[in-house]
Amino acid sequence: MAINLSEEAAQSWSIIILCYNEEGSIRTVVEAVQQQLGILSNSGGEIVLVNDGSNDNSDVVIQSLLEEKFDFEIHYIHHQTNKGIGASLRAGYQQAKGDNVVMVPGDGQFDLKEFLPYKNLPDKHILAFYRVENMTYTLSRNILSWVNLTFNKLFIGIDLKDVNWVKVYKNSALKALNLELHSSLVESEICSKLIYLGHTPIQVKSKYLPRTHGKSKGASFNIVRQAFLDMLKIIVVFRRFVRQQRQDKQ
Repeated sequence: MAINLSEEAAQSWSIIILCYNEEGSIRTVVEAVQQQLGILSNSGGEIVLVNDGSNDNSDVVIQSLLEEKFDFEIHYIHHQTNKGIGASLRAGYQQAKGDNVVMVPGDGQFDLKEFLPYKNLPDKHILAFYRVENMTYTLSRNILSWVNLTFNKLFIGIDLKDVNWVKVYKNSALKALNLELHSSLVESEICSKLIYLGHTPIQVKSKYLPRTHGKSKGASFNIVRQAFLDMLKIIVVFRRFVRQQRQDKQ
């Protein structure tokens, strides 16, 4: 469903930037998002910047950005302590007001230009990017990713190539969900519920850019531990959701 880039951007976009100890890259990412929003979104575009308890100088950099003049509004959510990616995603999704909502990492490893052929996303669609160049991952993290993908397919009906990378949702559909998980598996919860409701995933190959500053936190012990604990919970959550949907149709 790629479109001609000359097509006018008719929809508004909320781009959520997650930041945890990204003092070296966060300015570059915010400036790049501002630039791409000028092409991607109508005048209702916005940035939702979530600083998840960074203990470096990320807040200092962000505060200086907030004093500057940009074409699109920046909403800043600052967690005083680190709450994890799930809590950050939920905070960003709750704040977002655009027609389309998406999270991008504050480390600059996603190429924002990959959005441009899909600026007007149809209703009941999910734009799901998947990484094909992931040589920086350790063996343990690749095994964890495989376990996650297999679990999603077998137990909650998600057949996506990369559940944990960048995805664009219709905001109205996202806001209608009653999200229950607070770990990184909230993304699996969102996808499983939307796909069950008939939303069509559009899977797009994505280049995984090299990190230029900081260290990856995606496979920290606490994140992995919480994700494993939530695996059983998401089965219960999804089955309860399916049951409720069937009852509502009766």
